[in-house]
Amino acid sequence: MSIEENNSNKDNVENFGSESPAPERNESFPDDNTPVDNTLEYVPFSDEIEDEAVHAQKKSEKIEPTEEQVRIQLLEDQLERVKDQMIRALAEAENTRKRAMKEREDASKFAVSSFSRDLLSVADNLRRALDAVSADILETSPQVKNLSDGVEATERELLRSFEKNGIVKIEPLDEKFDPNFHEVMFEAPMPDKEAGTIIQVIEPGYMIHERILRPARVGIAKGAAPPQPPPESGHAIDTQV
Repeated sequence: MSIEENNSNKDNVENFGSESPAPERNESFPDDNTPVDNTLEYVPFSDEIEDEAVHAQKKSEKIEPTEEQVRIQLLEDQLERVKDQMIRALAEAENTRKRAMKEREDASKFAVSSFSRDLLSVADNLRRALDAVSADILETSPQVKNLSDGVEATERELLRSFEKNGIVKIEPLDEKFDPNFHEVMFEAPMPDKEAGTIIQVIEPGYMIHERILRPARVGIAKGAAPPQPPPESGHAIDTQV
């Protein structure tokens, strides 16, 4: 290297140090002793902000069911209606069956009601014939006695036939009057009987399977007349002079 080149390099080094001024101090940049806040604020991305907006919009709006969901709901409703109709039909069929059985039982029990009611007059006439024959005639006349025995046997056989068909005779003498089974024909004062007590059976009654076939015609004791009130003092006549 020549002496001239060496001198030129020295000049350049000197000029570089003199021409480059020192950088100015930035007052906003913190000094070494100033504390630095290391906490970072989270700034959401634009995609996250958009997703939150879409989610809020979906929550605010009513979600419409799909076609498959609507069809399933319709089928479930139709199934419930069919089940309800089936239960009602079964209940109606059971009620109809019970009514038919009850009507059949009643028909078998009470089919002879009208026929039996016609025979009641026959039983009444047989009893009247027996009551018309006095004990003296039965003792003195064997023919009448035999006839009376035959009528009595006929009555017993008729009553036995009644019992086989569920027909029961009612003779409520000395019992309490019951309007469901008895029919009052007269009332008579009876001091030794309680009011409403049956004192005479004019015509016996009959029942068929716990149902009244004919009420018993009876006479009952009449209640005592209520005592008359004493005359008022204002209407009394003073006989003293």
